[in-house]
Amino acid sequence: MRIEKIYRYPVKGLSAEAMEAVALAPGEMLAHDRRFALAQGDAPFDVAAPRWLSKRNFGCLMANERLALLHTAFDPHDGSLAIRAPGAAPFLGDTRTEEGKVAIARYLTDFLGPEARGEPRFIEAPGHRFSDVAMKVVSIIGLTSLHALEAEAGMALDPLRFRANFYFSGGRPWAEFDWIGQEIQIGQARLKVVKRIVRCAATEVNPETGKRDADPPRDLRRHFGHADLGVYAEVLGGGQIALGDALEPMMLDL
Repeated sequence: MRIEKIYRYPVKGLSAEAMEAVALAPGEMLAHDRRFALAQGDAPFDVAAPRWLSKRNFGCLMANERLALLHTAFDPHDGSLAIRAPGAAPFLGDTRTEEGKVAIARYLTDFLGPEARGEPRFIEAPGHRFSDVAMKVVSIIGLTSLHALEAEAGMALDPLRFRANFYFSGGRPWAEFDWIGQEIQIGQARLKVVKRIVRCAATEVNPETGKRDADPPRDLRRHFGHADLGVYAEVLGGGQIALGDALEPMMLDL
């Protein structure tokens, strides 16, 4: 089993950034992954006292499929966020200043139109990440499991529908579910698999077109008796993971 794709998502709900390698630290997510979010105007999120809130409080594909049409690029060196909408000139915002965050929020709010609730804020909170789960984890999907779903659904499914950090090849379908509570080694990093990922309506959205043209949760339940694809893992021992690195369950008989 080997790592085929690595992605991070600097802004919750916006586009992925492909990476060739990443350094993981114990107890942390990928650097800059889900660092920012567009908080809806009615979201009770306090940047001075951050706490986990469900995705419905933020711009997300589950509720705002049009966000898939935006292509973004974050530069951690200068804090710039580039956003490109179809048929529009690129927008460049500065995530380091309040003025810049206000401008980014205004741009995203205008793009969402009626789906924006109240006065949305573009936010970050030091040490906090806008993950779909309360703990800091990375997400891992086996491509053989995805292919098993595609075979039953009768259609190809872009892996980016599922917004994972790591995609690996090899192994048997659904093998990653057997790793719950077990440790795995990927490259130089050691992780503990903690839970399966329950899939939601975000996966209905085609990341290329922004249209809801599939129903993976329904197909998972119909053909496999659950709505899960992929697993979350906590980083126990840090180190670098690169494309092509082996993924090895530790002390587990496959």
